[in-house]
Amino acid sequence: MILNQASLQSIYKGFKTVFQEAYTGAPVHYEEVGTIVPSSASEEEYKWLGRVPRLQEWVGERTIQNLAAYSFVIKNKDWEATIELDRNDIEDDQIGIYRPLIASLGVAARQHPDEILFDLLSAGFTNTCYDGQFFFDTDHSEGGSGTQSNKGTAALSATSYQDAYAAMMSINDDQGEPLGVTPSLLVVPPQLRATALQILEAEHLSNGETNINRHSAKLLVAPRLASNPNYWFLLDTSKPIKPLIFQQRQVPEFVSQDQPDDESVFMHRKFRYGVSCRDNAGYGLWQLAYGSIGTI
Repeated sequence: MILNQASLQSIYKGFKTVFQEAYTGAPVHYEEVGTIVPSSASEEEYKWLGRVPRLQEWVGERTIQNLAAYSFVIKNKDWEATIELDRNDIEDDQIGIYRPLIASLGVAARQHPDEILFDLLSAGFTNTCYDGQFFFDTDHSEGGSGTQSNKGTAALSATSYQDAYAAMMSINDDQGEPLGVTPSLLVVPPQLRATALQILEAEHLSNGETNINRHSAKLLVAPRLASNPNYWFLLDTSKPIKPLIFQQRQVPEFVSQDQPDDESVFMHRKFRYGVSCRDNAGYGLWQLAYGSIGTI
């Protein structure tokens, strides 16, 4: 292959098409567990967390609800992945051997939000959220809610699942009123897949009784959680606000250093292709999530 402006542009367009097809086709779950928030600055402040508007009887003047009780900031981060192609391979028209690698870049870019969100979920027992407490904690309290817990220690079973389900539905808002939480998604590591399926899909229990938990929630098995094989999570993902937040400043962009006068090409005979984006994740409403370390 003769390397000129036309051939290099053709290679770039071909690689970008491969990247985009892989990006579009990659399976993701972050939209199920996280509120997607567009960002326009280096960081965003979430003053409204902890204050869910509630209708009340209109007597006299309107009651203005304070949405600035807390301040929770998520700072955007830069992310990238870059690969190098040898110029000799390009000249010898060996483009095809790199297409799977370019496709892998697309998959990695698409699944990047999954990685940071599920890592955040696992770290919720030691990371704080908007109220200054650990995201999963036993003594959350705000306004007239009373002391409330969204943390467990029991191993996943039909009984612990039912207890978590009931605890979430009993959560009150800052005015002491039921928040209306309805668990909809059970998230487990691969090691708990069989147990979770038995809880949510089996028609009958081992003793022959009807399984009252059948189809009470959707199951999500997250490979990213495999390093904590006992952890399990029950989430309400039906609300406009989700348990987690994915903040996106810049969508993934396919970029290249593939001109003959680029330093990497001129000095090292290397063509570089990569992807970059700018975003971050944080905790949303702890009230919509229950987590157990599964040790008992």
